[in-house]
Amino acid sequence: MSRDAKLAEDPKLAFTREYQKKIRFIGHLGIRTDALGHGSARLSVPVTPQLTNSMGTVHGGVIMSLLDVALCTAARTLHEDSMGVITIDMSTSFIGGGSGAKLLAEARVLKDSRSMTFVEAEAKNEDGSLVAKAIATVRVLKKEIRGQSPNS
Repeated sequence: MSRDAKLAEDPKLAFTREYQKKIRFIGHLGIRTDALGHGSARLSVPVTPQLTNSMGTVHGGVIMSLLDVALCTAARTLHEDSMGVITIDMSTSFIGGGSGAKLLAEARVLKDSRSMTFVEAEAKNEDGSLVAKAIATVRVLKKEIRGQSPNS
């Protein structure tokens, strides 16, 4: 069985891709979730001319969006019963230019709590060269339970 076929069978990956379809911006950029772990996520985005800046490298906004989605996806793996997670704070350092056919992001949870999760991520080119690093705090949105409001 091919790697892609195994990934397609992964129910967590299917769930993640399904809720991400509701976020049209993810589809617009072409961001794809490639792998999930317990508190981790690996995503990618194909580098197209529409996603580059005047220097021909990946636009900083695309890089930050990829990192943001990766950070939130990693956090969500620990809170599958939630409505989702939202970024409260994100700090990004740009280290190199994004180039090549695909940009990759790997995110991992540093500390998790009931309503907040602290996450970090790196964006790299396919050759492994570092493009950017980010650290974020995300808020977990709990589902409403019998008349209670979310996060009560």
